[in-house]
Amino acid sequence: MRPPDRPLGPARVADPARVAGEPCRVPDVPGILTADQLIATGRAIAATQQPDGSIGWPDGHVDAWNHVECAMALSVCGLRAEARRAYDWLVATQQPDGSWPVQSAAGQVEERTTESNHAAYSAVGVWHELLVTGDEDFAARMWPVVQAAIGFAIGLQTARGEIIWRRQADGTPDGYALLTGSASMYHSLRCAIALADRLGDPQPDWELAVTLLGHAVACHREAFADKSRFAMDWYYPVLGGAVRGAGAEQLLQADWDTFVVPGIGVRCVRDEPWVTGAETCELAMALDAIGHRDQALELFRQVQFLRADDGGYWTGWQFRTGKHYPHEQSSYTAAAIVLAADVLGGAPNPAGGLFRGAAADPEIWQPSDPAACGCSTGRRRPTGALRPPGALRPPGALRPPGAPPQPAPRLSNR
Repeated sequence: MRPPDRPLGPARVADPARVAGEPCRVPDVPGILTADQLIATGRAIAATQQPDGSIGWPDGHVDAWNHVECAMALSVCGLRAEARRAYDWLVATQQPDGSWPVQSAAGQVEERTTESNHAAYSAVGVWHELLVTGDEDFAARMWPVVQAAIGFAIGLQTARGEIIWRRQADGTPDGYALLTGSASMYHSLRCAIALADRLGDPQPDWELAVTLLGHAVACHREAFADKSRFAMDWYYPVLGGAVRGAGAEQLLQADWDTFVVPGIGVRCVRDEPWVTGAETCELAMALDAIGHRDQALELFRQVQFLRADDGGYWTGWQFRTGKHYPHEQSSYTAAAIVLAADVLGGAPNPAGGLFRGAAADPEIWQPSDPAACGCSTGRRRPTGALRPPGALRPPGALRPPGAPPQPAPRLSNR
């Protein structure tokens, strides 16, 4: 079933000089979203912010990863006071070991396990806020928070390089790593290192950790629990920056037809008829990062049918029943829209540099300890780089530029 058409209104551009009394430049994506519409999306996120500064899921629980993503979106939309309240929440709720509880609500901890990628993502938020505002005093105030958070994450790194995904409530680490989480932490560590250099406090241990981690993500899929059912495990090595070049091309090409539903968006999981706004926007940003801007814009255009009247976004669409699923509008989906718009906007922008700049270092293909990671000696080829770049077609060539739109697929209503 086709998604409903969502006219987005006239393509007018808001005065970008000032939002909420502060100078800023709110992005727009010509022909898809105006700056006015993006500001409305930012305000929809802000409407979910709690008095303590937290921004949670539709059910009210808060986790640090999605909270930080929402803070980044608020900043892009010029809602600086709300963004800073969100970062204040990080400061107030960080635990002594540098982590945040995996789930809290109304100021009360609901689940005391702690996840490494949640903690590490604070570095992405702080670096992004510095790129957007240039406020080095803010970055300096947040630096101890980032140091502790990164310390927590790399404290779970194995000798091979992957990072165990969580500690149980009693502090015991789980026995396995997640590919999506480690790919996200590769990006987080790159941002943390950039922040350390900017503040004049280099962290050589982080440099070693990110090299090992990038190598594990790119070359050692056996290091991670099998979560290949989820789209995030497919594209996150590219979005996070650990896989680039021919490896990125082939990796995205391999499962494109599995996860991308033409004309609608990206499935959350391979075996369910459900596309989601967040996954679609993240894949769009991954495509843009490796130079496939036309495909990225096409995906971003397609997902606008999830836009609600107030500027918020429905989480997803069940394309067999023709209904929103789940029946909720989520702050993290709206945040993914904002960040993708910032990446794909016409002018130079902070988020674009954030993701494009996460490119893999060439040395991550060279294991520092072949015995620890299981590599044979010598240079190891990145995951998926099985053919020379010239032999690859662009991943997800949805249609050539200027070609007529593809019809929606014929799907059962059962």
